[in-house]
Amino acid sequence: MLQLYEWQKDLDNNNSDNSYLQLLLFVDKRPSYRKKIQLIQAYLEDLRLEHDFKLDVIEISKQPHLVEYFKLVATPALVKISPQPRQILAGSNLIGQLETWWPRWQNSLQNMSGENSATLEQLDPVIEKSLIKSTSYSDDLIKLSDKVFSLQQEKEELLEQLRFKEQILAMLAHDLRSPLTAASLAMETLELSEDYENTEQRQQLRQKLYLQSKQQVLIMKRMISDLLEASTSANSKLKVRPCKLNVYSLCQDAIAQVKKQLKAKSQIFKEDIPQDIPQIYADPELVRQLLVNLLDNAIKYTPEGGEISLSVLHRTSQKVQFSVSDTGPGIPPEKQERIFEGHFRLPRDQEKEGYGLGLALCRKIARAHYGQIWVNSSLGNGSCFKFTLPVYR
Repeated sequence: MLQLYEWQKDLDNNNSDNSYLQLLLFVDKRPSYRKKIQLIQAYLEDLRLEHDFKLDVIEISKQPHLVEYFKLVATPALVKISPQPRQILAGSNLIGQLETWWPRWQNSLQNMSGENSATLEQLDPVIEKSLIKSTSYSDDLIKLSDKVFSLQQEKEELLEQLRFKEQILAMLAHDLRSPLTAASLAMETLELSEDYENTEQRQQLRQKLYLQSKQQVLIMKRMISDLLEASTSANSKLKVRPCKLNVYSLCQDAIAQVKKQLKAKSQIFKEDIPQDIPQIYADPELVRQLLVNLLDNAIKYTPEGGEISLSVLHRTSQKVQFSVSDTGPGIPPEKQERIFEGHFRLPRDQEKEGYGLGLALCRKIARAHYGQIWVNSSLGNGSCFKFTLPVYR
């Protein structure tokens, strides 16, 4: 591989010799180009018998940054970088172009050598210095530029994480206050219930207060679990362990996890899951989590007595599509993409439990399986969340 600093060294060593040409030959190593490159190199070797020059052969696939630097639009290409001015010959008739320009280059060298042995630096020091330095350091500068861009992106991501964490901590401090107060009041009342003389009445009150305390503790536990889940998965890669999965069994497991919630709100649940649906290739725990999250959201936003459905469709030979529908309030069209962001919540959700992290995780799981997730919804007409997963082949 050509080392850029060698160009500068060669140019520095030969600036006093005006009969010295330095050339770069950019080549494409594809088999169809092989014969053409051999002819060009043979022609240049014949020229070397009469005129000394330095030639470096550069394979474009190995040093694409130099192709960009010299703004090459075709290969093979021959770049005259010394002496100035720089000149580029390119295309299929490179030998024909050389036949035209080679005598001119030699005449130019002879004219320069006759002007009191003037050096290239004396003729045009600004251009020459600029060319040498920019060429010599272009590789390092490009790498440095890429690194700076990467660091800027990391900085923006870290700042976003800090803003998100500050927002979550403020929400947590506010939201935990209500269930914590309710649980504390229930426990205090539970202590006072000892004064009741009626044993049956005391037992009923104890049971009611116990259930109330338990419910508030579960709410707090859910809040903290959401935050822990977000902190561990928001910016880390999911560990996907795919295997062959039976779609029907997987869906039944997810439905079983939300049956109590459906019953508590007297919601109607419908399923359309063909037993002959093809098997998928996915991580069972992650996909189960994705399904449960979508079903949990559907239950949360669907009013009592509403309807929720889960259906599966063999969409293409490569994908299986899952759909979770509800009869909730729907989602505004302009918000339907943003709801999958990790820190976005609709105004209607401000008084609801949770932090809007579930859908962000759902999208992350779908993408980790090379699938997609989206929502079809309109205000007042419910929502239908859909995602795809790969078929096992």
